Amino acid sequence: MTRLPDFRLETYFSRWEFTARHHLTASDARTMTLRELLALADDTDRDAFENLSLGYTETFGDRALREVIAATYEHAEADDVICFAGAEEALYLAMNVLLDAGDHAVVVTPNYQAAETVPLALCEVTGVALDPDRDWALDLAEVEAAIRPNTRVVSVNFPNNPTGKVVDAAELAALARLCDERGIHLFSDEVYRGLEADPARILPQACDLSERALSLNVTSKALGLPGLRIGWITCRDRALRSRLERAKHYTTICNAAPSEVLARIALKARTSILDRNRALIAANLPLFDAFFAEFADLFEWRAPDGGCVAYPRYLGADGVEEFCTRLVEEAGVLLLPASIYRSELTATPADRFRIGVGRADPEPGLAAFADWLRARR
Repeated sequence: MTRLPDFRLETYFSRWEFTARHHLTASDARTMTLRELLALADDTDRDAFENLSLGYTETFGDRALREVIAATYEHAEADDVICFAGAEEALYLAMNVLLDAGDHAVVVTPNYQAAETVPLALCEVTGVALDPDRDWALDLAEVEAAIRPNTRVVSVNFPNNPTGKVVDAAELAALARLCDERGIHLFSDEVYRGLEADPARILPQACDLSERALSLNVTSKALGLPGLRIGWITCRDRALRSRLERAKHYTTICNAAPSEVLARIALKARTSILDRNRALIAANLPLFDAFFAEFADLFEWRAPDGGCVAYPRYLGADGVEEFCTRLVEEAGVLLLPASIYRSELTATPADRFRIGVGRADPEPGLAAFADWLRARR
């Protein structure tokens, strides 16, 4: 296994995620119980779950599940899909399949740590930073300038974690064309797709734009079902998909059969689940707007374009790291400070924190947060 640095986010969560009283930095939308999910199943899928044989499954993933996944794309078929144990395994194996020593990758920052550290463990990597002074804009000219003759991958994530940024569809299409012209694989992390505040801004999926592109998705984020541990990559390059399958033989081999049936049920009910989660975020955002308006001297706040996380700026003199530490230790309110999203590739803001807006009933957490701030005054 390639030696990798500590995963800062998971190390931080190991300390606080299940001990803090108020988890205000969750990156997933509200989840549901098994009973609630099964209530969405048709008779065929409910029977399949209740009478499931608990044997091995296909390495590529259950055929019926892959057919349901493929139906969420414009140009994909079931044989263009391979399933994984969540998005992390998919990202890790994809980078190891696509990149070797002597290659080069371009990664947009800030981003999920593995999007940077896994390529860095394999080859040279250039970062292209979203610009916080221009609403986290992506400069396509910077991406083009970063490309080298040996560039094999350009990695992006929209809606972005942690900023909530959604670029314009024309920008993503232009990026896909640029990658095609240079023979580069566009790797697109699309795990928050479907939670855009404005449905008109839902981006096309990268694998629909290019036969070389890889679209990463998962049941964890927009659907709010991380406990299923089902992710997937869709790519119309069948030879590449076969290489991904062979790589998976060294990790999970196959997914959990119950999770595959449950993921199939969730994806068939995808429209209603996403509608529910978008409505929850829309109802939550005024609460966050009001909170940050009360403390406008301490924070710069902007609601996310999409997804269920935002990246406000902290203005206090003590700095965001000390602020977040004291907040969780004294008030039991968990946020993720900027150090979790620092990059070895580019400068990244050191005065931000991630906050989640997709969980049900954020009021107790916000109230504890507000009480602590008022007491400090």
